[in-house]
Amino acid sequence: MRKLTPLAALAALGVVLTGCGGGPTPPDSARASAVAPATGATGVTGPSAGATPTPPVPTLAPGPGGLTAVFERGTAAAGKVVALTFDADMTAGQGPRAARGERFDNPGLIEALRTLKVPSTVFMTGRWAEEYPDQARAIGGDPLFEVGNHSYSHYAFASPCYSLPPVGEGRMLQDVQRAFAVFEKVGVRHTAPYFRFPGGCYDDTALRALAPAKVTAVQWDVVSGDAFAADADAVAAQVLAGVRPGSLVVLHCTRSAAPVTEEAVRRIVPELRARGYRFVKVSELMRAR
Repeated sequence: MRKLTPLAALAALGVVLTGCGGGPTPPDSARASAVAPATGATGVTGPSAGATPTPPVPTLAPGPGGLTAVFERGTAAAGKVVALTFDADMTAGQGPRAARGERFDNPGLIEALRTLKVPSTVFMTGRWAEEYPDQARAIGGDPLFEVGNHSYSHYAFASPCYSLPPVGEGRMLQDVQRAFAVFEKVGVRHTAPYFRFPGGCYDDTALRALAPAKVTAVQWDVVSGDAFAADADAVAAQVLAGVRPGSLVVLHCTRSAAPVTEEAVRRIVPELRARGYRFVKVSELMRAR
């Protein structure tokens, strides 16, 4: 099983992370072969009639044997660019907790990204989009952001994967397609053909099962350590120490399980800009590869 470094706190506590939200504001401004434009990828919506054409969302060509390609970071040749990504996790079984008033969103973080004008990619589970359809629509309608697929249920696509129950090989493709269907139903517009494995766990069986979805699996090379962290300075320091030209950072947007992420981002962004970095979405990082 291939497994990128998942969050240590996830392993220790056996829980999963959850959500983000907010309303739209306009912005100011691999492991595989060559980048190719997305063609017919599940969940990708084209421009409406009369709209200004936008470049096709890039994906990686399939790997050996047609396996889904995996993108972990850009290259140094891309220059001093970095992609911040935020996982909006919610499992299929967390509805009762939401019904009891537990909040899995973080509108303050999303507003901070808008205020700081930081293009970002949000990897959203279908279950989260069902729970917060207005917020999912707002994020997906804001050109500052793009939305990637983080599965419907946030179950494991390879086992063992910490405490996550397995989705099962026969249901992997269905789980991903179900999330894309939810995005379409609630009106998420800026959906990219990207998929992030829950827990960062995958193997060749999972990569083969997802091939018909025509997605690129997007992982990371910098772990922020924001899960269950109480010290924003420590999170910021970990990110700042790990970022290199072309880095892809994993963070989370949830008030309950990642409470200091907004504060950390407000430290990370100006410091990286002072170092000459420019923030991009995953699609731009992949296009510059």
